Amino acid sequence: MDIIRIILAILLPPLGVFLQVGFGLHFWLNILLTLLGYIPGIIHAVWIIATR
Repeated sequence: MDIIRIILAILLPPLGVFLQVGFGLHFWLNILLTLLGYIPGIIHAVWIIATR
């Protein structure tokens, strides 16, 4: 299941984070990072998925 989340995190970073942690601080932080730059959003999403 983590592989699917990582693929979704690369395509749509907030979706990958949402599937891992739901609506929380990390989800909203990831939306902000994705809006500021797509690559920071991807890095944050993969980091959240990998550490949980």
